[in-house]
Amino acid sequence: MKAFGITLIIVLISGSIAGWTAPAGSDIAVVVSRDVPIDDLSFSELRKILLGDRQYWSSNLRVTLLIRAPAAREREVILRNVLEMTEAQYRQYWIGKVFRAESSSAPKSIATNEMAFSLLNSIPGSIAFVDASQVPKDLKVVRLGGLLPGAKGYPLN
Repeated sequence: MKAFGITLIIVLISGSIAGWTAPAGSDIAVVVSRDVPIDDLSFSELRKILLGDRQYWSSNLRVTLLIRAPAAREREVILRNVLEMTEAQYRQYWIGKVFRAESSSAPKSIATNEMAFSLLNSIPGSIAFVDASQVPKDLKVVRLGGLLPGAKGYPLN
């Protein structure tokens, strides 16, 4: 029991240390279902989606933001490269946004990329951020500023 408690404390502390980064891997892909009317997003548009400032796609289809749970590499990359926030700042941001009724709900937290794939296919208008090497063929990878994962200058790695 004591070992479990120490492990839990280490996990909790390590997830909140500023400057901690997840192990390197492939780029993070921005993924939507094929029915979402978007093929390319600017970095600014992506940031607006992640901050809940853009809540609808152009066709009035509601954006449903799916983001990996804390400590997942995909979430770390999004927080660091796009939002420039710590985990605590991100949580506080969304608590305030929902409290002020600027958004009806915070992003949906997902445990695995497989869960993201399932939800992308079942929730119209959803968007997720997953390891680019794992994206199934039935989903659409959105370009960022005209770039796909793996391209030189791609911002989500």
